[in-house]
Amino acid sequence: MSVVARTLGVSRSNLTERASKPAKPRGPYRKPEDVTLLAELRPIIDQRPTYGYRRVTALLNRQRRKAGKAVVNTKRVLRVMQQNGLTLQKHTALRPTRTHDGVVVALRSNIRWCSDHLEIHARNGEVVRIVFVIDACDREIIAWSAVANAGISGEMVCDLMIAAVERRFRTLKVPHRLEWLSDNGSAYIARQTAQVAAALGIDLLFTPVRSPQSNGMSEAFVKTLKRDYASTVILPDAQTILALLPEWIEDYCEVHPHSGLKFRSPREFLRLSA
Repeated sequence: MSVVARTLGVSRSNLTERASKPAKPRGPYRKPEDVTLLAELRPIIDQRPTYGYRRVTALLNRQRRKAGKAVVNTKRVLRVMQQNGLTLQKHTALRPTRTHDGVVVALRSNIRWCSDHLEIHARNGEVVRIVFVIDACDREIIAWSAVANAGISGEMVCDLMIAAVERRFRTLKVPHRLEWLSDNGSAYIARQTAQVAAALGIDLLFTPVRSPQSNGMSEAFVKTLKRDYASTVILPDAQTILALLPEWIEDYCEVHPHSGLKFRSPREFLRLSA
């Protein structure tokens, strides 16, 4: 210590005091442009509080491309969100031990459609039940129907099939083999449903009993609709839910980024695939 002090021309006591002081911690890394980026991020996060940083990045870059701006790296968005306490809490729920090895995702549109139904409860105790059909490739909700305080009937499923075929093919007969995957609910296994499916040229497939994982595409949409839409607003009655459903499903198809579509929305994916 004495040799070092003489070499530097300082006293030993001064050198000892400086050596004993802890090093000043380095502050978080920030860029001046982060302030501008944060201003762009906040409206997206405020509007979609259930979105993680990857989906937020997808929406941000979609806006930037339209404005002719450079896209932003996902890691940078994560850093800015972390610095400002905008990230979601980590998911800590236990994963189910049962796995499913079947393949639901299709490589092309209009090869396999998946159908299911769900319930959304209003504060006054009323229930809205929604039945839908989703494409296993592009994830678009092709057709859907909803009813308040009543069950899903076979007639609703038949109407759903007809509406989906008309929308995708502009005809009442599919031009090639098309699979319709659903559970074993009474509306799906009804004789009328089988007859309509046969007339349309649709092959009915059913998941194993008590195995919702086998229709993972539909299950994913059910979770998304409840988490990203229904849970973010107050739903006093069934009429409110019925009024909001068209807006929710249109937003899901046109805006909602999907990891399986490289964070594009279903309609965006369809336009790029055309």
